[in-house]
Amino acid sequence: MSDIYFERDYGRLYEQIEQGICEVFEFEHPLGKVRHLFIKRPIPVCINEESYFDISTPYGYGGPLITECQETHKCQVVQAFHDKFEVYCQKENIVCEFVRFHPLFTNAQDFQNCYELTFRRYTTGTNLKDYENPVKSEFSKSKQKSIRKALDAGVEYRVTKNPASLEAFKQIYYSTMKRKSAAAIYYFTDAYFEELLKSFGKNILLSEVLYEGKVIAMGLNLVYDKIIHIHLSGTLEEYHRLSASFVMRYSLVEWGKEHGMDLIHEGGGVTSEIDDPLYLFKKQFGKNTEFEYYVSRKIWNRKIYCLLCKTVGVENESDSFPAYRSLAAVREQLSITNR
Repeated sequence: MSDIYFERDYGRLYEQIEQGICEVFEFEHPLGKVRHLFIKRPIPVCINEESYFDISTPYGYGGPLITECQETHKCQVVQAFHDKFEVYCQKENIVCEFVRFHPLFTNAQDFQNCYELTFRRYTTGTNLKDYENPVKSEFSKSKQKSIRKALDAGVEYRVTKNPASLEAFKQIYYSTMKRKSAAAIYYFTDAYFEELLKSFGKNILLSEVLYEGKVIAMGLNLVYDKIIHIHLSGTLEEYHRLSASFVMRYSLVEWGKEHGMDLIHEGGGVTSEIDDPLYLFKKQFGKNTEFEYYVSRKIWNRKIYCLLCKTVGVENESDSFPAYRSLAAVREQLSITNR
């Protein structure tokens, strides 16, 4: 079992956004194989005229993944991977790494002996596999009622796999991001959408909600194997009363059941709090379903890490990681540059 987040072309989508290059470290051992995909970013500070890098999981989830191995040999393969990857990081001047492990896989647990895990939050989704009627079993009663009311009022929906264009989606998406004053990271460029359609057109599931012939909401979802990931969406504010975002999820359940999908993965909230508003909203479409999402901060070269922090004037230990890329570090660097 694999997922779209482990595809090299997926990582390449985020090279420009994260200002780095997508690379894959393939590890082969007599007892198994490990594949590790990441974005390698140049650090804008030199130490003794030497350039260094840090690496991170592209937007979404990932982390090292065992692709071939018997359960009894996992520990041995993971340790061998760690030793080999440490040598690779030293050779490539990689200072540290931020990993977003995949909540639907066991790779966080598989690599817990070489990566210190931090529980970030729960994610949720709609279980299609184990329920004959996922809407009745997983959706809250209030959301079921709102969906019925919307459909009775004439709201319609359609789902398109491998759409010919994303232009209509982009218009609704950008207007929604502007209305919500979204962070810059969510303003994906035209080039991003063009490359997404080119590389993963067959994996795109476009859900549309219509009222009186007008599209009032759209969702760009990614389907891979038997998983549907809710990726990006947008709605028109003036039709808020018609519960378009709820109907979008209903449309995915209908399509997913018809096409033998196992899960619609919603993701999690913004914070780690159990009462995070976004998480609680998503939980209303997955009452009985949740997954543990872990991250890891790994320093491969502590000496250089400390020197980088010292150079930009920040403490080694910081809530931000890497500390030398924190807002305080950027301000200090700008201050030095402008002196």
